Amino acid sequence: MPAISIIIPVYNVEKYLRRCLDSVLNQTFTDWQAICVNDGSPDGSAAILSEYAARDARFVIVTKENGGLSDARNSGMCHATGEYIMYLDSDDFIHPQTMEIAYFMAQRDNADMVSFGYDVHLYRFLHALIQKGQDVSNHVPLHIPVYDVSRIRGVVTQHMLVHCTERNHGFGASRPVRRHCFPVLCLYRREMVCDLKFIRGIIMEDFPWWTSVILRRPRTVMLDIPLYFYMPNSDSILHSSKALRMVESISVGLGYVYDLYKSEATVLEMSHFNREFLWPFAITAMRIVRCLDTSNDIEAARRVFADLYVRGVFNRPISMRSRKYRRRIQRFIQS
Repeated sequence: MPAISIIIPVYNVEKYLRRCLDSVLNQTFTDWQAICVNDGSPDGSAAILSEYAARDARFVIVTKENGGLSDARNSGMCHATGEYIMYLDSDDFIHPQTMEIAYFMAQRDNADMVSFGYDVHLYRFLHALIQKGQDVSNHVPLHIPVYDVSRIRGVVTQHMLVHCTERNHGFGASRPVRRHCFPVLCLYRREMVCDLKFIRGIIMEDFPWWTSVILRRPRTVMLDIPLYFYMPNSDSILHSSKALRMVESISVGLGYVYDLYKSEATVLEMSHFNREFLWPFAITAMRIVRCLDTSNDIEAARRVFADLYVRGVFNRPISMRSRKYRRRIQRFIQS
């Protein structure tokens, strides 16, 4: 049984894939397996995966029909045998010490989860290059810092929820703040997440999965160092999706997590969830509605908002802004 199983969904990413797999191969920590799930990719990704599997037996290739990112991650979990789980998107890559640092912290503090950051500065730099039409598929930082693991300090908490927010600022969350729902920015104890499935058939699937994990109140080490390199990719599923699918996906996630928190969260947890997650996503979905340009799409969006409204998802606005958007949702449903 390896210490860490890292799950890598692969679909149409041949120009990024070698960089991703090399970042795993070059880890200072060696007790890992990489579950590479070829989700029916029609490009040359399969050949690249075969090349790396032939080079190193720690790469395990799972081939399946295309089912989307959620299905690929779920399939990867079925094949993972590690004590801990990590997720890595195949157009991204990780710091060479990511596994070493995360595993050390998990063992040192008997943690169920270790949370770390991504390199915001590199992301902004590459986004600017993409806007200029430049290819960044082979770009890596010129200087990658080397960390003394014994000197890294983290915050240990069993109340991870109060440190998290989906808003761009962190005024409502406790310090240190973890912004946005990124499953890739953590190491997880496998037994804690092995029964949690990503919702199939939607985009923005990270939100319901991530908020389900933190509701389990994992003992967490929060690190304020960038160990993940997140690539801006204009060809990604999210950026290429139609507005209606985004609205429907957010609504599915909101309904799923609302029911979960309603039944399992404390009063304080529910209040934080409403302020830092539910209303930011509800407002985002309502703003996307303005991009819908056909009567059929508008009617479909109206139905999903009406379903959430009847279920009580919008019953607890917590600010002037959320009350304003609740009224907008009411008018939209009734129009």
